[in-house]
Amino acid sequence: MSAENNDLDEPQLSAETLKALKEFYEEQNEKILNLYGDKKNISDIKFDEDWQLSQFWYDENTCEQLVKCAVQTIGCHGTVALISCPTLYKHFKNNSPSISVKLFEYDKRFSAYGIDYEFYDYNEPLKLNNELFNYFDLVIVDPPFLSEECLTKSILTATNLTKNKLILCTGEVMEGTAKKLINLHKCSFIPKHKNNLGNEFACFTNFLSPLD
Repeated sequence: MSAENNDLDEPQLSAETLKALKEFYEEQNEKILNLYGDKKNISDIKFDEDWQLSQFWYDENTCEQLVKCAVQTIGCHGTVALISCPTLYKHFKNNSPSISVKLFEYDKRFSAYGIDYEFYDYNEPLKLNNELFNYFDLVIVDPPFLSEECLTKSILTATNLTKNKLILCTGEVMEGTAKKLINLHKCSFIPKHKNNLGNEFACFTNFLSPLD
């Protein structure tokens, strides 16, 4: 989930409006938790995109290809960290339930996923449970904003969580910055979103994969 972070072009909301939006999402979260908290099929909960958080959900094919890549790369009993890409979670749970998945996400609505959810703010890239450092066989990261700062901090988180393998999905314009930060190569696979975005997206990995 990513979008261009350009404060000059985006309308600014009043403090009153932002407060109302915050209260609305908190109310929605509470309803979701009350409705699904005790159910086993928690991955079936449907969340709407929150444009205030620059959320844009992947389309079905993108989810399928990324999950398929993960299974072929780390096997059906590996560990995966998802950073700021919550749409992948239910695809892992529904299609590859034996893979252990943890979602690192700022949006607390996803706390409905219980122990599979970790609150994550890219502004504090290393504010994490130390036991999770170098724990995951694969990390998939999609920084929420197309800015050098956001990408740099998100990559810092990802490289500390992964044992070695990393998939980055972000705007094509970030290719130079991504390669400067970490040894990545661009794949032929192109991530797509349910709602078409103006930015061209790309996928990068630090290993040979089915996405090449």
